[in-house]
Amino acid sequence: MLGLGCGQPNGSAEILLKAALRAAGDLGASVELVRLEELRLPSGAAEVADPDDGWWLWERLVECDGLIVSTPIISRTVAARLKLVVDRLLGPNADAAIIDGLVAMRRQGREPAVPFRVDERVLKPRVAGFLAVGGSLTSQWKTLTLPLMHTTTFSMHIAVVDQVQFEGAGTPRSVVLDQAALERAELLGRNVFGQLGVPFDQARYLGPPGLCPMCHLDVVVLRGAQIECATCGARGQLAAGPEVTWTDLAASVISMDEKRAHAAEIQQTAARHQEVRAEIEERARAFEAYDPVVRPSHVPPAR
Repeated sequence: MLGLGCGQPNGSAEILLKAALRAAGDLGASVELVRLEELRLPSGAAEVADPDDGWWLWERLVECDGLIVSTPIISRTVAARLKLVVDRLLGPNADAAIIDGLVAMRRQGREPAVPFRVDERVLKPRVAGFLAVGGSLTSQWKTLTLPLMHTTTFSMHIAVVDQVQFEGAGTPRSVVLDQAALERAELLGRNVFGQLGVPFDQARYLGPPGLCPMCHLDVVVLRGAQIECATCGARGQLAAGPEVTWTDLAASVISMDEKRAHAAEIQQTAARHQEVRAEIEERARAFEAYDPVVRPSHVPPAR
């Protein structure tokens, strides 16, 4: 099982990831944790000139049987380094449908008009789980996080069997105060481990229910009576012609009212956590001691 840590080393997102990996490891999984923070993943013109750990990470992705991704929630969505991994590695070269078609074509002795890098390891069954953690206690500051996390599994046709996001961890490592969050992350690790090797069509979704039967999330686009899942594109139709009466525009993150409310919440959370900072650090050290991190050879161990 591979864990992708998208936040700060030893931060709240990594603590949740370690809780999940450790629970899977206790059941017999071989686990690795990759910190995206430690990798060289240049973009644009720098891709040609700079050293690059992209294909080192690719090897771990195609070799794993299960994937757990954990990210801090930043500006309602995922960490930028996770977006970069998706853009760099998980396009056509990782597309299971494209690779399946190219493999079949080459077995017939034909070559495609547009060549792609073919790595048949993409086609083996994998399952995944998502963890996301932020500080805000209100839903509108987290809306886009889980939908964007699904871009890490679309192309390789990885079955997402669990996904959960957490709140209230608005200062460093403070998720350790939330025992329920740690236990939920452990459950996610067990849920992913329990379906390693299961084909996509046989994988069972074990996470929170959602409106969409495919991705199990609730973010939708309405076009009249037509409904489209904003995460995965599944389509449907509302039973009756929809009309929306907007009741609280001040709750929009575009409004200054909500921005001010969010700023006040950040300060209130920081004040609460400051009173128990010593306890936070003591609990977090237990997760520092669990170290399944793997790195390219040029990266020195974290101190």
